Amino acid sequence: MAKKRAAKKSSGKGVLNFVAWLTGVLVSLAVGFSMTDAGKVAGALTLPAWLGGSIVAVVAGWIVVITTFLGVILAIIKK
Repeated sequence: MAKKRAAKKSSGKGVLNFVAWLTGVLVSLAVGFSMTDAGKVAGALTLPAWLGGSIVAVVAGWIVVITTFLGVILAIIKK
C-alpha cells in the first residue's frame, strides 16, 4: 500500500513541475518578445535611458527568447 501512495505523490509532483516549467517558458517568451518590440510598439517593455534604453532592451529581449528556446530544446533532448 505504501508503494501505491508514493507513486501517486511522485506523479502529482511531475505534473506540478511540468506546469511550473511551462509557465516559466511562456512568461519568458512573453517578456522576451515584448522587449524585442521596444521602441516600435506602444506598451512594449523598455529600459530607462540610463540603462541603455530601447537598444539594450531589444538585445536583452532576443537573448531571453533565444536562451528560452535553447532551454526547451535541451529539456526535450534530456527526456
